[in-house]
Amino acid sequence: MLITELIEKKRDGFEHTRGEIGFIVNGLVDGSVADYQMTAWMMAVCCRGMSEREIADLTLAMVDSGEVMDLSDLPGVKVDKHSTGGIGDTTTLIVAPLVAACGGTVAKMSGRGLAHTGGTLDKLESVPGVSIEQSYEDFKRIVRKTGVCVIGQSKNLDPADKKMYALRDVSGTVKSIPLIASSIMSKKIAAGADAIVLDVKTGNGAFMETVDAARALAREMVTIGRNVGRNTVAVITDMNRPLGMAIGNGLEMREAIEALTGKVPYTDPLMQVSFRLAGHMLALSGIAPDAESAVPMLERAIESGEGFRRLRAMLEEMGGDVRFADDPNLLVRVSRIVPVYPEKAGYIGRIDAKSIGTAALMIGAGRAKVTDRIDPAVGILMKKRYGDHVSENEPYAYIYINDETHLEDAERYLAAAVTFTDEAPEPLPLIYDVVE
Repeated sequence: MLITELIEKKRDGFEHTRGEIGFIVNGLVDGSVADYQMTAWMMAVCCRGMSEREIADLTLAMVDSGEVMDLSDLPGVKVDKHSTGGIGDTTTLIVAPLVAACGGTVAKMSGRGLAHTGGTLDKLESVPGVSIEQSYEDFKRIVRKTGVCVIGQSKNLDPADKKMYALRDVSGTVKSIPLIASSIMSKKIAAGADAIVLDVKTGNGAFMETVDAARALAREMVTIGRNVGRNTVAVITDMNRPLGMAIGNGLEMREAIEALTGKVPYTDPLMQVSFRLAGHMLALSGIAPDAESAVPMLERAIESGEGFRRLRAMLEEMGGDVRFADDPNLLVRVSRIVPVYPEKAGYIGRIDAKSIGTAALMIGAGRAKVTDRIDPAVGILMKKRYGDHVSENEPYAYIYINDETHLEDAERYLAAAVTFTDEAPEPLPLIYDVVE
């Protein structure tokens, strides 16, 4: 087989065999396929697409390119949850402990965030002492003890995806649904998941800006799950506004703790999405008949305190100082908290989630490149949501800050992100669709 012939084959719109896809992926990992050749092939995929069978074969070839976690000795159905990323998206820290509290098993590997705020790992590390680098055996030990553990991705897990992702980022091949879907699903499968719940964000603060694009990606990933024997559900959720009120790692960890200790109303958008995702995880685990039936179980896990106890136990097992869980205000100690006021009174008629995320990045809550250092305490706390009325002397947000170098820029971005109107706007959907 020659890689040049395979590039030409996909360029001309023909379908690859399973062996050809394996040859391409293995060649990238062992170096026999050059980076520029892989880039050319991925550009051909962007232009020509792939069949369902090809995408499943690509996903499994990526899984087989490295270590595959064997979690079969852990109890129950190992259910994972993945979000395509958004602003104020604290759901993993709420959902995973709640599912464990209801009898589920959540053994999750996660990645770091790039841009806006950090990812789940950065939020966990806002608790001093937490080590997200756990050995394979310690990872499983923590899951057996607490029902939940979220750690960093193994360096040997899915090396093909790491190389492909780096090439896509610099070659204009990021927005390809077959490549996005296989990237996400290969990591979930390699990490040992039996069942997968996907939170596919759509809107101005999401990677997939339109509902149609999000639905296409969701369908592709659910199809991959079916074709490789993993029960998979995708929930398409709104990201035209921050999901939670907190944007920043310590602030989001505090908000998750507040959610698990009953301080966030069940009608809040963050709780509504969390309940829907956790409900599907319990349904796929065989613990609830469907997502709706799971909601009373999840509410009881909060009211009994068991959901918070699971999070606290996980943090302690990972080396965390649990005083920061017991008093989450310790997570957000900063030199200054700056209130942000509207120019005039009115209803919040639009929130540009991406611009709010950019404002948070400017003050140190996120990273523009992998090597950037995150300040876990800083960020933005919204006090008002889309549709709320704000008076002139009432702050609609607070900026938690330590380094004021870019404070004025952050204030400008935040002011531009929020539009005020004289009349209350029409409600926005929170969940657009569920793909099963």
